[in-house]
Amino acid sequence: MSAGGSGQPPAGRTARGDKGSVRTALAGLTTRGRSFLAAGIAAAVCAYVLGQPDLLRVGLLLAALPLICAAVVYRTRYRVAGSRRLSPARVPAGSEARVHLRMDNVSRLPTGLLMLQDRVPYVLGPRPRFVLDRVEAGGRREVSYRVRSDLRGRYPLGPLQLRLNDPFGMCELTRSFSTHDTLTVIPRVEPLPPVRLSGEAKGYGEGRQRSLALAGEDDVIPRGYRYGDDLRRVHWRLTARYGELMVRREEQPQRSRCTVLLDTRGLAYQGAGPDSAFEWAVSGAASVLVHMLERGFSVRLLTDTGNSVPGEGADGFAGANQESADAAGLMMDTLAVVDHSDGTSLSRAYDVLRGGNEGLLVAFLGDLDDEEAAVAARMRQRSGGAVAFLLDGDRWAREPNGAPDPMNRQEERLRMLREAGWTALGVPRGASLNELWRQADRDRAGVMTGTASGGEGWS
Repeated sequence: MSAGGSGQPPAGRTARGDKGSVRTALAGLTTRGRSFLAAGIAAAVCAYVLGQPDLLRVGLLLAALPLICAAVVYRTRYRVAGSRRLSPARVPAGSEARVHLRMDNVSRLPTGLLMLQDRVPYVLGPRPRFVLDRVEAGGRREVSYRVRSDLRGRYPLGPLQLRLNDPFGMCELTRSFSTHDTLTVIPRVEPLPPVRLSGEAKGYGEGRQRSLALAGEDDVIPRGYRYGDDLRRVHWRLTARYGELMVRREEQPQRSRCTVLLDTRGLAYQGAGPDSAFEWAVSGAASVLVHMLERGFSVRLLTDTGNSVPGEGADGFAGANQESADAAGLMMDTLAVVDHSDGTSLSRAYDVLRGGNEGLLVAFLGDLDDEEAAVAARMRQRSGGAVAFLLDGDRWAREPNGAPDPMNRQEERLRMLREAGWTALGVPRGASLNELWRQADRDRAGVMTGTASGGEGWS
């Protein structure tokens, strides 16, 4: 039997299990086949001892039947191509994805009865099994099943396995395909309301926290002429110097920037599972990233370790263009597998933020001691606006209702952040990010109303 992989695989790729020995064939005997074989051997021994030739013939028949079936199944050489398609390949936690399997008989002989099963991790549900009736030469069969996980992550699917049976149920052999697919379960994303940010719509405006949105390294100085450039933009002095047409770069729109800081320190959170504080923080970070991308901001994901998304530019990923969906996908893939770090401090993230002005800073923080609260407070100095969601891991883990902290430590941390200029909110167990997002906007508006200068807001 031959096997392929996802899509339209080559029919000549051999499935694992084709190369074996007689031991492989005998190992495939079912309980019925082993029983027949044992009964035949016992009958043959008794016939030899008792001198009964008729019983010997019966014993030989009983013993030969499972051996013949094993030989027939083992020598079967179906050429079957298999493919798998995920719809979708990236799914939010708690949602379902459908897996489509397709089997093509590319040989000139019809197959017998086939049992098809796919390997899936336990967290995605039970292992799917399908019985495929006789597949004619050149025919195909398509089946599908659903998978669902409440836990984000990357889960391998496969390999596909075909189980071959003889008509008498004496022998059963498994042939495996060689390819795998991966289902990515991303964090839940909660739609956020469009609160009022300083600057114009879609992340553009004249605020002080801006960066060039479209200009690349080649556009910092006048560049060479490109087909379609307006001749009125030709820089004649540089053209004479370099001996080729040089044009002035276009005036580029400026884009607001947003950095989302996710605290992943293991000591900052307690508990595990989809309802834990850490999972709420990851889901919140994903929601803010997608929301700011949709508004046209250049966004960046930063963790307490100082790491960001691979492939991210210096100003983060730009939104409101054809690449924003790809950018969101990369960040969701990163958040799908993010885990607790071994770090104990936010200093690495502070060092990254200290390197430049980061525009709007949205932080999801776990438990903070006095030292880490002071580090977080200093981060506000490098941002045009700062919003912090502070999760009390002890409170989340103590009781389902989130009993208040008798020592009032979280309120002290919130006070420190607010005095440093943060718009800081505590996150009770089961809170809605949508409501907290609105509350942060109301708190920011209240602070701006109370200031004489009417200073800048979030970004």
